[in-house]
Amino acid sequence: MSSTIARLWQTIVNLIDHISNTSILTIGNEKITIIAIINILFSLVIVLVFARLLKNFLKYRLLQKLKIDEGNRQAIATIVGYSFSTIGFLVILQTNGFDIASLTVLAGGLGVGIGLGLQSITKNFTSGLTLLVERKLRIGDFVQFDGMDGYVKEISLRSTLIRTRRGGSVIVPNSHLVENMILNWDYESPTNRIHIPVGVEYGSDPVLVTEALLKAAYMEPSVSSEPPPKVIFIGFGASSLDFELWVWVSRIDLEPHITSSLNFLIEYHLRQYNITIPFPQQDLWLRNPEVLYPVGRRKSEVQEFLAANQKPEIQDSKPLALRDLLPQVTYFKNFTELELRQLIEVGCRRRLRESEVLFREGDAGDSFYIVLAGTVEVYVEKINKHLTNLRTGSFFGELSLMLGIPRTASVRAVEETILFAINHKGFENLLREHPELSEVIVQEFAKHQDELSERQKQLRELGLVDASEDDKNPVVWVRKRLKNLFGV
Repeated sequence: MSSTIARLWQTIVNLIDHISNTSILTIGNEKITIIAIINILFSLVIVLVFARLLKNFLKYRLLQKLKIDEGNRQAIATIVGYSFSTIGFLVILQTNGFDIASLTVLAGGLGVGIGLGLQSITKNFTSGLTLLVERKLRIGDFVQFDGMDGYVKEISLRSTLIRTRRGGSVIVPNSHLVENMILNWDYESPTNRIHIPVGVEYGSDPVLVTEALLKAAYMEPSVSSEPPPKVIFIGFGASSLDFELWVWVSRIDLEPHITSSLNFLIEYHLRQYNITIPFPQQDLWLRNPEVLYPVGRRKSEVQEFLAANQKPEIQDSKPLALRDLLPQVTYFKNFTELELRQLIEVGCRRRLRESEVLFREGDAGDSFYIVLAGTVEVYVEKINKHLTNLRTGSFFGELSLMLGIPRTASVRAVEETILFAINHKGFENLLREHPELSEVIVQEFAKHQDELSERQKQLRELGLVDASEDDKNPVVWVRKRLKNLFGV
């Protein structure tokens, strides 16, 4: 009985050995057996596992420690992972006795098959390589295409995963991304511009409209102050004067939230300035209005009735407007409305909390301020001496800005305060737009030559007076100083 079982077992072993060593395919001069195929498949699984582990190690550990951004980590890890898999596959074939050169015939046949039946896969594969190498799309980029927008979460060789703002995931074939136009908001700069259209009724003051829109823009924390917001007069609409508020933001993907917030702020400030947002309307003119008067009533009686029942107009108090404050500053008193509008665009608003210090004595004089709301205290910190309080409508800091001299006193907010500020860059742009303003400033300073001489002496002691601009005549010195500081 035992000998029978032994012979049966030996027969089975011989059969398995015969089958495993029997050639089932011949490629060139190479014969492929079942055991070879099993070895190749097993080795290939090991290579793929190691390739995946290597890719994750590079992406989430090594490259992250090297502080490489997420988009570069994804590209490098993917390319290295696929390269490792390809080289590993070739090594497996070589170690199993395959002559790589003999596979050229098979590769040619596969090429024909791929060209005919696997066109889409091949197309997406090469497109994936293109995306990874060119890096026109990176992980984390916010993109828009085909009426859809979202964040690039993963780029593989066949497809790209995009996470929409609503939370859904869209798998897009790579060929679609390579062949079609895509708006990549993060490609060159993380800062992008949002346009807010605004229409106001005919008869509205464009200067006040500009001020109200810019005031709204500076109250939105998401809006960048550099580049500064800008108001564009689009044209004359059917029922309104059409403007656009341009603001720059660092998170364009938050555009719906930022736009909503700005719309609330714009509506509020337009209402504060009694500026009306119109609706489409048509005027009806009657050739013979007397036909509408009630029978038996004269025209004068109807007019008296309408006047008696007319609702009184509510006079809303307007906030203090920059267009009214700026002409009170000596240097801007002769500005036209259009020039005042440009001046309002040049400046920006700054909010101070109670007791917050704006600047200290000795700081660089880089801005000029007007108090729009609240109160600031001017004091000398070194001797703890109070000089004065400046309230709504007051301006200060122009001497330090225009002459580039250090602050001679400190300023802090007594209460919640809003300031209008013109910084060095804005003032330089203003002088370039209005070169005649520099001479106005010089002539105004000429009225206070004693103070100018004192400032000039102070700068000499600090070594801040350039030899090319120094002059015994303080007025000549101011003229040269403005030219050196602002290029006018």
